[in-house]
Amino acid sequence: MALLPDLTEYIWIAWLVLALLFIIIELLTLEFTFLMLAAGSLIGGLGTNLLGGPWWLQVGLAAALSALLLFTIRPLLLRLLHRGSEAVPMNVDALFGMLGRVVVPVTSVHGSVRLDNGETWTARLADSAPGTTLDVGTRVHVVAVLGATVEVAPASQEPPRERTADDG
Repeated sequence: MALLPDLTEYIWIAWLVLALLFIIIELLTLEFTFLMLAAGSLIGGLGTNLLGGPWWLQVGLAAALSALLLFTIRPLLLRLLHRGSEAVPMNVDALFGMLGRVVVPVTSVHGSVRLDNGETWTARLADSAPGTTLDVGTRVHVVAVLGATVEVAPASQEPPRERTADDG
């Protein structure tokens, strides 16, 4: 039965296709995971194939090299990529300390403020004595965000620590 070729002669094509597939996926994810798998496939799998190693050795070396790269080189690349980048507060976290102006008088129960980002929020005074009111136009800063309500204090006061709904 010499008519059928030995498929192990063409396994190098499978290594190339696998590496290209990993590279395409890496371009979509940009996390260096599939790049390490592609390098393991090319160096471990295809390299061993070109040196005449059996298929089981190719698979073993490709897996071992991919794992080695994933746990050694990938963390270094990620650290290098994220070096110097600070976490930028997003969404509600960006509101803490933001300044605004009172548009409806604010008491310890209700009121409304327009923040410097243009949003208008339901507001109440943070840690205030009963009967205290902030008049329209008063400059305030956000102390806490509790659901759809911001707690504010006059802008002349030092902002207290951030509070969340878990604080009570």
